[in-house]
Amino acid sequence: MQAEKQDGSCVSPRESALAQGVRLALGALSVSAALGMLGNGALAQEQDGEAAPKKMQRVEITGSAIKRLESETALPVQIITRAEIDKAGVTTAAELMARVSANVGGLTDGASINIGGDQRGFNSANLRGVGTSSTLVLLNGRRMANFASPGDDAGVDLNNIPAAALQRVEVLLDGASALYGTDAIGGVINFITRKDYQGVELNAYGSGTQEGGAGKRTVSITAGTGDLATDGYNIFAVLDAQQTDRLSTSQRKFIPNLNVPERLGHLLSSFTSPANIRLSGAQRDHLQEVGFLLNGKPITNRQINLSIPDCNPPANLYLPNGTGGVDGCTYDYMRDTELYPKSEKQNFLSRGVLKLNPEHQVYAEVALSRSRTNYVASSTRVIGYLDYSKVPQLANTGFDTILDDDGKQVERELEVRMRLKEAGNRTSELTSESQRFVVGATGTVAGWDYDVGLNHSVNTVRDRDTKGYLLKDKLRAGIADGSINPFGPSSAEGLALIESIQVNDEVRHARGVMDALDFKASRALMAMGGGDMALAVGGEVRRERTQFRLSKLLMSNNINDDSAPEGGKDTNDSRTVQAIYSELLLPFTKQWQAQLSGRYDHYQQVGGALSPKVGLTYMPSKQVLMRASTGKGFRAPSMSDLHRPTVYSSTATLPDPVLCATVENNYADCAQNWDTRRYSNDKLKPERSRQFTAGVVLEPSQHWTFSFDYWNIKRTDLISEIGDDIILGNLAKYGDLVHRNKDNEIDYIELRKENRGAQKATGIDITADLHGVKTAWGRFGAHLSGTYVLDSKIQTSPGDAFISNLNKFVTDGVVQRWRHTITLDWDHGPYSASLSNTYSSSYDDQNSAINTDDGSVVKPNRVKAYTLWDMSGAYAVSKQFKLRAGIQNLFNTSPPYSNQAYFFLSGYDPTYTDPRGRRFYASANYSFK
Repeated sequence: MQAEKQDGSCVSPRESALAQGVRLALGALSVSAALGMLGNGALAQEQDGEAAPKKMQRVEITGSAIKRLESETALPVQIITRAEIDKAGVTTAAELMARVSANVGGLTDGASINIGGDQRGFNSANLRGVGTSSTLVLLNGRRMANFASPGDDAGVDLNNIPAAALQRVEVLLDGASALYGTDAIGGVINFITRKDYQGVELNAYGSGTQEGGAGKRTVSITAGTGDLATDGYNIFAVLDAQQTDRLSTSQRKFIPNLNVPERLGHLLSSFTSPANIRLSGAQRDHLQEVGFLLNGKPITNRQINLSIPDCNPPANLYLPNGTGGVDGCTYDYMRDTELYPKSEKQNFLSRGVLKLNPEHQVYAEVALSRSRTNYVASSTRVIGYLDYSKVPQLANTGFDTILDDDGKQVERELEVRMRLKEAGNRTSELTSESQRFVVGATGTVAGWDYDVGLNHSVNTVRDRDTKGYLLKDKLRAGIADGSINPFGPSSAEGLALIESIQVNDEVRHARGVMDALDFKASRALMAMGGGDMALAVGGEVRRERTQFRLSKLLMSNNINDDSAPEGGKDTNDSRTVQAIYSELLLPFTKQWQAQLSGRYDHYQQVGGALSPKVGLTYMPSKQVLMRASTGKGFRAPSMSDLHRPTVYSSTATLPDPVLCATVENNYADCAQNWDTRRYSNDKLKPERSRQFTAGVVLEPSQHWTFSFDYWNIKRTDLISEIGDDIILGNLAKYGDLVHRNKDNEIDYIELRKENRGAQKATGIDITADLHGVKTAWGRFGAHLSGTYVLDSKIQTSPGDAFISNLNKFVTDGVVQRWRHTITLDWDHGPYSASLSNTYSSSYDDQNSAINTDDGSVVKPNRVKAYTLWDMSGAYAVSKQFKLRAGIQNLFNTSPPYSNQAYFFLSGYDPTYTDPRGRRFYASANYSFK
């Protein structure tokens, strides 16, 4: 096998010392015994562009507490270097993780289009697609406080990772880590920062899009002083600031090309501007009897709009097959919202190390970050009521003089369903702030390598309604008295009223605190046939605290479109977590290595479990290595799962089969955004998991390396809710979760956390590396990293059939069969260039909104494969000054059409696609060393 130099070039065939280092390294997989081996480009070492030092140093690799010589790793770990980050032109941790093929369905700002979405502002990773809560994110090998805002997902906000300070990222793809925590069922992502930097470095980056919007500017400064070896200390700091512009639907040509109204008209909104009038049955019958005409024809529906067929485009359309029906207007979200939010991010990281003597060091680390994001959705919707006499077109229809079939007077009052554009679009400002302080000591005592640290980490999230949210009582009063005109421009008095009732209030405030004390120690025990037996032991005690406050205004339930949670109250919860682990490396021979490891975790209130793991590697020759591991894990329910306040939200626009059956399946009458209530559950049990991996690494020549790793994960006692689309699609089984009023119409749908069913996921990770090919035209290299998923499915409840989301959108997302990233590199003297491709395979669309007549609503669709090409080139003006320029989305590829209804009506899946289009960027780097 071959390793890489720190500059990315290839090392000559392994020397005897390196071979010994590999033998010592084989087998390290955190709690695992992952015993993988090199492969996947996994070289755990610093990279500043200089040649690799000749002196071999014992270092730590993500997934093991046993230090080993710096060389190829025995773990299925993917390494992303600083140079690769620069070539990709990404500036955030979230953008970087989008390029990792094993990361499926993480939370991004792209999905902010979903106004009802949970935990906006949270950018997360999701390895294997088994859930954000099952992917462990670390900074320099230690935990950070989770995103504080309560919701369905628990994890670290990638906005809080100081991207400019990153030296490399190590992605451990074998789950249930004994070293960091067995909640890492999907895997571990370790963001590693610089640790011994000297000098000053200045970076500037700017990008713009071809069609406008979503431009970005970043600046960073890095400074460090002191040589640890000669001066006995080092201290450095990194300050990074970036700003991204908003992107609205009007700025993208592909939005109208999606033909959302024609394809998905039945999933649009009946809240329009000018307003639709929702007639009672008696009112409709009366208008038909008096010969009232609309658009020159008698009305047929209970929903009418006096402006048809004009309807005030582009957002409000006359769409007979839409939710407005033939007599009303239909509102298209995608003509009146933002695709990508405006944001500002600042990160600061500082680290200092002091050498006490040759055996001992003390260190301290400070990380501060703030991310402020403005989410802009469609304008507010409201149901209002006014006397028919205030509507000129209906004033002479005589509702007050006619009796219905029961002899009662026909109602004078009209119900209007309006979208108040005059109030502006609904805008929320989400601020996520993080502080992390670590102090510790490391060194060697009596042959033991030790590391002990104290970690205090805080995340604070503030959610403020800033525009477009109005005081409900005064809004409805203004409609009733005619001050606010539902059918056209309001008077100056009405506009003044709208402005006076605008809400500017911090409606939600969340704070999460984690205090942890951890230690680990490792040493060689005795000589064996393949090297030294090594032992590691460690433990951790941490205290987790969460606080969640709701504003008095929110709790008054008087903010239109922002409802107070049922029984809402402030929460303040805490728990203690304790863990102890050990790891034993057994190099039986030069060919056979084994690793035994285990971890015991205990969560207050939830309980504890032992999670063992066994791993094995076999190297029949220097060109072949085989590895396998098996183990168990468990994930305790998050604080949010246990104690989150009830959340009021809504579904996508879906039909109610019961109501549809009574109105001849007319979606103008039976398809809506149904209210939901999301409940936590303090009786939840932990999820259990078992993992198995088996792989092979091949190096047929000095230029080629291949790896193939099969993985298999099963989770039981799954903590989840049943999807709203699944509930409405199977009312025979889940009808008790649909709460109805006295008229048998849906009041709300109950979404409650439970330990339900199971989840299975299997697949193969594939990597291929071509490195160190020198020619007269320069040096060439290439890298492929791909994931082929064999199976991905969820069992809703014990005994139910498994529902597959492999290559099929189910409830809230899809797991594509194949995803990859390919990079081609070239350099020659001061010049270098890179061409990369990211690819996601095609899949069957959601196709699940139900028509009780024929079992379908939308024409079945298969979402096309999504492939993006990026290109960049760099020129080293001098050793100190480097310039880079590039194009992202080289061919201006638009997101493929999707009929998914989870993210309201975007017409595409915003979780993995990028609406920004072709982007041009340039960066400059100047360093003083």
